[in-house]
Amino acid sequence: MQDKIMDAFNAQTRQMFEPMRKMNSLMLNNMEKLTQYQLEAMKRYSQMGTERIRSATEIKDAESLRDFGTKQAEMMNELSQQMQEDARVMGEMSLQFKSEMEKLFSEAGQKMSEQATSAAKGERPAKASSQSSRKS
Repeated sequence: MQDKIMDAFNAQTRQMFEPMRKMNSLMLNNMEKLTQYQLEAMKRYSQMGTERIRSATEIKDAESLRDFGTKQAEMMNELSQQMQEDARVMGEMSLQFKSEMEKLFSEAGQKMSEQATSAAKGERPAKASSQSSRKS
């Protein structure tokens, strides 16, 4: 008898924590993806900056200064495009995460609705049967 009660309690606990476990897993995966992407972006930006500093140290005359200025303008254009691309990719990641969260909440709501419907029809969920067993 006690084994049945413990099994019912364990099943209820798993059922209760499953949506939270899925949500935590989804949030962790999203955080990992965003962090990895941001680290890669930071690496690209720092490499661009380091290249520009190296180029600046090679300025020796007016002609090399002019070349540096031209390259600087090109680099700024490249940087602008890269930042726009990074913003677009991060926006897509955010939309994907939002979509996955909505799906998760929808599934959890549907499951709760089904459980409520079955309870209203007189089918006893595991929680109700385990509580009635304890009272006996």
